[in-house]
Amino acid sequence: MTAPSSDRRRSAMLYAWVSAGSILGGLARYVVSLLLDTGPGFPVATLVINATGSLIIGFYATLTGPDGRVLARPEHRQFVMTGFCGGYTTFSAFSLETFRLFHGGMKWTALAYVAASIVCWLVSAWLGHMMASRTNRLKRS
Repeated sequence: MTAPSSDRRRSAMLYAWVSAGSILGGLARYVVSLLLDTGPGFPVATLVINATGSLIIGFYATLTGPDGRVLARPEHRQFVMTGFCGGYTTFSAFSLETFRLFHGGMKWTALAYVAASIVCWLVSAWLGHMMASRTNRLKRS
């Protein structure tokens, strides 16, 4: 049986790994968005960030998965997949989940997930816009 303090120490280290990955992923996203900023119009930077994040998480998940060629410790997987990819883009997790559904033969579930995600993202963006617009119209005190 593992000592409770050992479990807490292991959990704290996992949080540290995820946090470090998130910081690096967020910084990478910022740098890439600066380098690829095309101004108003088609969001090239975001498209590239989402595509490369999806590439990274798909590659690393497969490379270090149960049938992968690299044995990675759980905290290293969390650093890359949850931390870095999550900080870089949450789209990478969506892509991996959709791929796994399709790959697992759940094509209709995958399509429903894609459709629901797009609708939710657009509705959420619209709601956020509406809430901020309403807040902007409030009288200042």
